[in-house]
Amino acid sequence: MTSCPLPVLLPNQTRRSASRLIYHLHHAPSGQKMLDNWILTALVSIGVGSLLFVVALFVLLRNNVHANIFWNEIVLEKITNFVMDQSKEQRILNSVSYNAVKGDPESVLNCIDSYCSKSEWAMNVGDEKGLILDKIVKETDPTTALELGTYCGYSAIRIARLLKPKARFFSIEPNPDFIPIAKEMIELAGLSDKVTILEGHAQDIIPLLKSKYNVNTLDFVFLDHWKDRYAPDTILLEECGLLRKGSVLLADNIIYPGAPEFIKYIRSHKHFECTNYPSHLEYMKAEDAMEKAVYLG
Repeated sequence: MTSCPLPVLLPNQTRRSASRLIYHLHHAPSGQKMLDNWILTALVSIGVGSLLFVVALFVLLRNNVHANIFWNEIVLEKITNFVMDQSKEQRILNSVSYNAVKGDPESVLNCIDSYCSKSEWAMNVGDEKGLILDKIVKETDPTTALELGTYCGYSAIRIARLLKPKARFFSIEPNPDFIPIAKEMIELAGLSDKVTILEGHAQDIIPLLKSKYNVNTLDFVFLDHWKDRYAPDTILLEECGLLRKGSVLLADNIIYPGAPEFIKYIRSHKHFECTNYPSHLEYMKAEDAMEKAVYLG
């Protein structure tokens, strides 16, 4: 196959070509020059505007937790779900299934944290606040524990791995789509025999704990479900006689998105002794906190 040789411009030819181009630009009709200038101005404006938009979006997402959550949960997640035809929770499970050491709770937790901090944000309690959860569970050493809000099973794994052999642990989850994910995640951690997931809303299941699940009182309760349910479900636990003197409640996301009615209730209630644990929102630098409330009877 023969190739066509490229033309070689001699110095004089190059100068003549450049001169012709300059002459054309200077002597083009005024209307054409105006159009060319307008197009050039428009292109520059679009380029600069796009760059400024990207910079502004980056700054907003970096410094505004509301914008960051909106971008991750509403925009990116919906687009990714559509493109991949699967939920974010399923993608988290797939990553853990592929990367975690089966039967090793620490490995499963580390894989979830790695995925959610690097790939897709998710509403687990996270590694930083997870250490606070670990501390309270170890101090309480519960025989019977309850979690409100299972989600993907992250906090259930953190709690269950610290329980003594014969401890009972119930986790309530209203979303039927999350339950299979959580069960498989807990199984990967080798803790299926330590966690009982109850499907339904807390306000419907709490009154059944004594009669249907043979629960006398609860030693430890972790609240991590709908924030506007923290206060009414705490009151329900009291009314159902599920709290004893020394029962410990630990609530997540006290600052973001916040649970003001719960905080107002327990801090003004003479039957609770409260401790606040400042921290950060899971996988972000935004301020958050956990609140421990010990029931005094």
